[in-house]
Amino acid sequence: MPPAAILDIDGTLVDTNYQHALAWFRALREHGELLPIWRIHRHIGMGGDHLVEALCGSEVEAEKGEDIRAVEKERYGELIGEVEPFEGARELIEELKERGQAVVLASSAKSDEVDHYLDLLDARELVDAWTDSSDVEATKPEPDLVHAAIDKAGGGEAVMVGDSTWDCEAAGRAGIETVAVLTGGFSEAELREAGAVIVFQSIDELRERVGETPLGDGQATRDLPRQA
Repeated sequence: MPPAAILDIDGTLVDTNYQHALAWFRALREHGELLPIWRIHRHIGMGGDHLVEALCGSEVEAEKGEDIRAVEKERYGELIGEVEPFEGARELIEELKERGQAVVLASSAKSDEVDHYLDLLDARELVDAWTDSSDVEATKPEPDLVHAAIDKAGGGEAVMVGDSTWDCEAAGRAGIETVAVLTGGFSEAELREAGAVIVFQSIDELRERVGETPLGDGQATRDLPRQA
């Protein structure tokens, strides 16, 4: 059996990372924490339960963390209407299914956000399963989300597709390989250092060359030439 495909949603299948960065910037600023957006972007893909402490320290997390997260959800809700799928995202899912692979969309977002993305991708009847925040206790870079997605795929071999260093780290901790794309705004060097075995410029390029990846034959591709 080919390995299951565990597809990150935010920043990988749908173009959300910069909206999230702006939502976090606004939520932090409303609570007296002014950070440059580039620093926030470096943490997009990390779960919200880790992000405030990572950016602002344990004291801010203890005093304001829950309030900041609540406002971030509101601010992101004001921006989610601008989100669009990446070109080739649904086609990638279709191709993986045609290859006989289980496909699980992996997200720790709230269920209403995941529902919105499923509708954008027209993927409800196409994928085998998906995750949301109710499936995990700790978010990326902890491996809980990846483990939950693998369980929903039926167990066995799996490969992660993601856009952030946090996707790569979570997959590594779960014992599986990551195929990465540059669509989240992280560099190839950053993604490879975090554990990605191969990096593509876009979902479309990945789709065209999926046979060169662990999704294609289950083999590691660490020795392939640089792709980006």
